[in-house]
Amino acid sequence: MTEDQIYANIPILETERLILRKLKEEDLQDMHAYGSDEQVSKYVSWDTHQSLEDTKRFLYSILEQYDKKQNVFWAIEWKENNRLIGTINFVSWSPKHKKAEIGYVLSRDYWGRGIMTEAMNTVIKFGFEHMDLVRLEARAMAENIGSYRVMEKVGMTYEGTIRKGMLTKGHHRDLRLYSILKEEYLTHG
Repeated sequence: MTEDQIYANIPILETERLILRKLKEEDLQDMHAYGSDEQVSKYVSWDTHQSLEDTKRFLYSILEQYDKKQNVFWAIEWKENNRLIGTINFVSWSPKHKKAEIGYVLSRDYWGRGIMTEAMNTVIKFGFEHMDLVRLEARAMAENIGSYRVMEKVGMTYEGTIRKGMLTKGHHRDLRLYSILKEEYLTHG
């Protein structure tokens, strides 16, 4: 698929337990439920949502990016109850260099069930099989053990720590960088 095709038609991806789809206005309450949870927002770049209006601004900024064809962003829907439980997206994508970075967040109610590993595996597969990528990477704040364990479970390799790599919430944070290459995915995928 070309860059224009992907931006124009972000596909629905399905797993055993999840549907990865575009976000919609009806996701507002579910997004607010996890976006306002300080434990969920502790290790992300955005601030904890203090009000439904904060969540609405965040959600509408993503919907606007869809319209402008600026982001590949999936809602993570739990099939069992059809609720939004998180998001996964390409934080950055460089078609010229055939690489992208994955970012994600998940409601605390669903931690520890292998859900993000399932979503990541699906997005990695899509990136290598449909976007012509040769490299996928992800980063996690050094203290976010759960996040980089997900990266390890999907076959990503730890490349090193980017010291003070992100200024967020008033502090410079060290970031652990992980990646997987297409040939590794094909060999182990």
